[in-house]
Amino acid sequence: MKNKIITLAVLKEARIDENRTPFSPTQISNLLNKFPNLKIIVQPSNRRCFKNEDYLKAGAQITDDLCSADIIFGVKEVDVSTLIKNKTYLFFSHTSKVRQYIGQVIVDKAIIYKKELLKEVIKKNITLIDYENVRDVSGEGYRYLGFGRFAGIIGTYNTLNLYLKLYNKQPLPRAFEINNYEEIKKLINKQNFNKLKILLTGSGRASKGAIEMLKHANIRQVSANDYLNKKYDEAVFSNISPKKHVERKDGKASSDQDYILNPHEYTSKVKNYLFDTDIFIACHYWDSKLPKLFSPKQTKEFKSLKIIGDVTCDINGSVPTTIRSTSIAKPYYSINTISMKEIKLGNKGIAVMAVDNLPSELPREASEEFGNSVISEILPYLINEDDGRIDRATTASNGKFFPKFSYLNQFIKSNR
Repeated sequence: MKNKIITLAVLKEARIDENRTPFSPTQISNLLNKFPNLKIIVQPSNRRCFKNEDYLKAGAQITDDLCSADIIFGVKEVDVSTLIKNKTYLFFSHTSKVRQYIGQVIVDKAIIYKKELLKEVIKKNITLIDYENVRDVSGEGYRYLGFGRFAGIIGTYNTLNLYLKLYNKQPLPRAFEINNYEEIKKLINKQNFNKLKILLTGSGRASKGAIEMLKHANIRQVSANDYLNKKYDEAVFSNISPKKHVERKDGKASSDQDYILNPHEYTSKVKNYLFDTDIFIACHYWDSKLPKLFSPKQTKEFKSLKIIGDVTCDINGSVPTTIRSTSIAKPYYSINTISMKEIKLGNKGIAVMAVDNLPSELPREASEEFGNSVISEILPYLINEDDGRIDRATTASNGKFFPKFSYLNQFIKSNR
């Protein structure tokens, strides 16, 4: 960024329930002060968690016209009709997990949207960089940025609140009504969760956020072995990694390397923990190559399981009860464990929390944390010299999918 004028832009989010932003006004002010050759455009929005005037005061230009932008930053799904030719876009497109839908009859509106988005990206020679795929050198390792911590925090708060709601206790105000993490911590700290047993999966940001909330709720963490074998007179939770709880279907010896190469040969052992679990909170990474945690038929065997909080929210993914996502306005539904059909929310069947934009309940704090990560982990490698992380996260450019994502050609060409 030595001499060339570079123009960044912040999109107005298309979803009516999305109020996050990739940069706060304070972050934009700091960037403009640090880099005199930087210009920043912000599309006006009345839903965004920060006011248009605050961005104007920070030095940004407020306009709907992004044609002069070099790089355009959003958060969630964009309005396909507004995509501009030959531009570079960064947002969570969630398009890398569609492999399972190739050749399938697609009725899910979210998957149909992904197909239309990718078609337009190719047609308009757009460079699409997905935040979700900005990872370390392995390409499947540590994610450099994300809203995962706040997803885990809010998802766990919502799940515990669902328990209070269903089992004749006084539910707490919703997180978006409080809109302050410190106040949420004080509230959850005063609750009594009796002898609940909670299983938590995952090892990334989301699970760490979930652990934060569980500890603020005075729920004690125990080892996986103790969770399976001991009885408790207090609320406890255990955190396990699904990839560490698998076994080969044929009973042969397994290894991490073999699992990576042949995941289809494996089955999950996570179900062994669910027979004596009251609440299951899913925060693990999953894609269609990996084994599901349990089958729909096995769901009815978990007699103690009352609630599933699916923070990862993969529809028809590793957690079979997640048959659809939910909204902040209506975050819960129940599942009949025999028919696996949705039923009225209540204490029959298993109650599900599957909100797909959880951090939007604490948008300011979540956006600040995310923006700091974009500034430190994305911008230097996007604008100056890439160490490989941007290249690995690039889904498409110059009218072609990058080799790693070449399977998307089959996805968009399918007529189903």
